[in-house]
Amino acid sequence: MADTCGQVLLGSGLTVLSHPLMYIKVLVQVGHEPLPPTLGRNMFGRQVYQLPGLFAYAKHIIKIDGKSGLFKGLAPRLCAGTIGTIVHGKVLQKCQDEKIEILGSSQKAEDGSLQHVVNETTKEMIARSCATIVTHPFHVITLRCMVQFIGREAKYSGVFDSIVTIYREEGILGFFAGLIPRLLGDVFSLWICNMLAHFINAYAIDDSTSHTGEIKNCSQAVTGFFASMLTYPFVLVSNLMAVNNCGLAGGLPPYAAIYPNWLHCWSHLSQEGNMSRGNSLFFRKLPAGKMYAIEQKRFF
Repeated sequence: MADTCGQVLLGSGLTVLSHPLMYIKVLVQVGHEPLPPTLGRNMFGRQVYQLPGLFAYAKHIIKIDGKSGLFKGLAPRLCAGTIGTIVHGKVLQKCQDEKIEILGSSQKAEDGSLQHVVNETTKEMIARSCATIVTHPFHVITLRCMVQFIGREAKYSGVFDSIVTIYREEGILGFFAGLIPRLLGDVFSLWICNMLAHFINAYAIDDSTSHTGEIKNCSQAVTGFFASMLTYPFVLVSNLMAVNNCGLAGGLPPYAAIYPNWLHCWSHLSQEGNMSRGNSLFFRKLPAGKMYAIEQKRFF
């Protein structure tokens, strides 16, 4: 119980600190560009036209809504984090207690073996998926609270009011908009990260060298970053589907087409070359073949 409380407190603190970053990333993912491109320098020192980065975007939000404006949608996100931590811990503990084994059920897998990695990854996948499903309604509310900045709406003003609004307009399914690509992205990212780290640790790192533990931890972090980059399109599509056609300006044309399902959204983004939109908030280059519309504050 104490460990769970500690994880909740730590997670809540990190959530508060990272919330402005997520807020700006979501607005960029939707396609909102309130500031025109400026002439700057890329990482190689060459002069290029760039889109405003994280800090310029944050200053723009503060200018309009004040510093507190950077924390729109924080309350439902904290709810999601707290409930998700508890559910993840309970389900993972349940899997450990029941000794779920996917491979080699007749005997305990040796630590560090492929069999052990598969078993542990499967347990983690089950726990994460359960936590994601349970907390997704709060994730949807968080995103919609953020996207209201585009049209200056106040449709989603609080957790309970938002729950009532979504249920009244969209029913139960409205709480799970964008869930499938989010689940797929989480699962793929977990397996890519763990399996790639296992093969690197097993075949590319010599256990006889010093600092082997630190090297393996570093390889886990690197593979995690690599996996998150590969599965970023799932995150983007999930977030767009969570706000799509929900009555907010950010989920309707011209910012987004009305997609019948997430596969159409994926296909449309792929055709336009926007699968990585919002992936980076620094050194943002202009979209190829796009024109900036000052009135609409977006590219078309």
